[in-house]
Amino acid sequence: MQLLLSIRRSRKETAIPVDRSLLRRFAPILTLILVMIWWQAITLFQLIPAFLVPPPIEVARQFIEVIENGLLLRHTWVTLQEVLVGLTLGVSFALFLGYLIAESPLLEDFLSPLIVALQSTPVVAYAPLLIIWFGSGMTSKVITCALIVFFPMLMNTIVGIRSVPRNLRDLMRVLQANRWQTFLKLEIPSALPVLLTGLKTSATLAVVGAVVGEFINASAGLGFLINLARNQFDTPLVFVGVISLAVMARVLYGIVAVLERRLLIWKKF
Repeated sequence: MQLLLSIRRSRKETAIPVDRSLLRRFAPILTLILVMIWWQAITLFQLIPAFLVPPPIEVARQFIEVIENGLLLRHTWVTLQEVLVGLTLGVSFALFLGYLIAESPLLEDFLSPLIVALQSTPVVAYAPLLIIWFGSGMTSKVITCALIVFFPMLMNTIVGIRSVPRNLRDLMRVLQANRWQTFLKLEIPSALPVLLTGLKTSATLAVVGAVVGEFINASAGLGFLINLARNQFDTPLVFVGVISLAVMARVLYGIVAVLERRLLIWKKF
């Protein structure tokens, strides 16, 4: 009898994690379904005028139209290029400067006023200056994107490097590890969780930076498409642009999340 009770209890204990894992796997889909139901209910009962919030079917039709004529793909590719280049430049420079600041408090004292002043200024304020200096092409959008991702990645780099335990640094000295070995085998693995968290934040902010530049002055890109649709009072097309930006940010975030799981698999053991 006790054996049967223990078997039933073990079955219940093993069933709960499986159910939770399935729920976590399908949670994003369930959330999307609930949003769609809520959206359809608002338009069905006319709680908000249709010219402000169009029905989902109208947005779906607009999606199909701009995909077929190539308009969405063309503008999405322009924005994606700006995001990827700006993200790469911003993150690379933040990692380099963040490491130097983490190792040199004196350098932090010199640069912190400039960095804080730059970050505290809204990107919308200096985006017009970047367009004046670098033109209305891709360069100004890339720089805007790089600037907006720079500060969070810089802070995470500083925090990650400075969070390396002191006793491990002492151990590396005892083992006579040189500077490069300490960097590769201690500092990077120890700071990697914080660095990847900053990269996930930067990946989503990169989309914001590119679109801000496109809102100011552009001839292509999803920001330009949204501006064009707004001026034409084409609300479904505005929704198409906004949803495309959200999908782009989510995909970039997901890529970094997958990279995080692969690189930090050792934390599970």
